[in-house]
Amino acid sequence: MKRFLLPLLLASAAVLPAARAQAQDKPVLNSAPPGPAATPRPASPAPAPTPPIAPAPEPAPATALPPTPNAPSGLELPGREQARKAAQAHADQFSKFFVYSGFGLSYSSNPYNDGGAFNVSVSPALGYRINDRIAVGPGITYAYTNQTFGSGNPTLRLNNIGVKAFAQVQVIDQFFVHGEYEVTKAELPLVDANNRYVISNNKFLTGSRTVESPLAGVGYRSPIGNRAAADILLLYNFNDSFNNSIYRNPVIRFNFLFNVGK
Repeated sequence: MKRFLLPLLLASAAVLPAARAQAQDKPVLNSAPPGPAATPRPASPAPAPTPPIAPAPEPAPATALPPTPNAPSGLELPGREQARKAAQAHADQFSKFFVYSGFGLSYSSNPYNDGGAFNVSVSPALGYRINDRIAVGPGITYAYTNQTFGSGNPTLRLNNIGVKAFAQVQVIDQFFVHGEYEVTKAELPLVDANNRYVISNNKFLTGSRTVESPLAGVGYRSPIGNRAAADILLLYNFNDSFNNSIYRNPVIRFNFLFNVGK
């Protein structure tokens, strides 16, 4: 039996490699047949580059200037010059002292006969600003009156000089309230017991008298640059009485303001 077993083992060893070779040549089930080579997919476009962000501007460096009282180190910091110019403009416009020259003009008809009274006055003053809204000051006044009484009657001409004090309060924008009190050494016509003017040689007789004139009203200011302004005032004389007044209502004045000093 051993004699037959050995040839059988040798035959089996020879057949086994051949069977393995045939198994490798058989197609594999559920596998795709060979086909053409796969076409490569086109590459997607690259994203557009992001534009660079501009860096924030750096603050202007300090400028070296000759030393001044406002910049002892000689360095002018950004924005300081603009602030100084604005402060200077405000100081020029609102300096403490100002000259206030007034020019008045008024006319009223005569209620008793033909004719009327024409009045012109000048009143320079020195003003002082308590703040940006309130101003006060003293001044002097001169007024000239020319009063007519119809054809055939003489003309009354009067000259008056006095002192005054005024006050102003700014209300809104360029509008302000103006008040003043004036004491005048006035030249006034003499009257008889019947309150009629005394006439001699076709001339009115006059005499000197102290007249007090409280005036108040409103005004409008129009700036002229930083250091000057023009005002128009409409005032009412609270002492406009017969033969005791040097200003006939309404009193219209044109004033000019000039800032002085700082």
